[in-house]
Amino acid sequence: MLEDCKSAQERWGGVSEIIDRWLQERQQMLVLYCNLSEICDLPDHPERAAQVKTLCEIVVDYVSAGHFEIYNQLLQEGEEFEDQEGLKQAGELFKIIDSSTEVALDFNDKYLETDDLETINQDLSHLGESLVSRFEAEDKMIEVLHVSHKDQVA
Repeated sequence: MLEDCKSAQERWGGVSEIIDRWLQERQQMLVLYCNLSEICDLPDHPERAAQVKTLCEIVVDYVSAGHFEIYNQLLQEGEEFEDQEGLKQAGELFKIIDSSTEVALDFNDKYLETDDLETINQDLSHLGESLVSRFEAEDKMIEVLHVSHKDQVA
């Protein structure tokens, strides 16, 4: 039993570090988003186009890390602990996350290769609303598939 606990700690303890790093990336993305929202109100701001492109890259990196690293770790943990209810909730949360992924990728496709920022304020607003829904779903997924097993890992 002690060996099982030790291997669980070794196996799942590192997930917290991965999640922490990813949440720090989220915070950096939000800071850039807020800064960009402010300068987009100034149509002649010299850094506006460059910051839009930077935001595109960061958003895609964040979304990709979620889909290809974080969510897989969380699902694997849910399966390891045979958390059927958590996995079921995660399936519902993925619908919200997938919807916001579409919005993020559409934003990226529209602005990564252009300097036409005529509709940037509306598109930033739509992206922001979508990200809020995404963050809520991601936080809930972390709660049901990782935090809920914290005592079993310790």
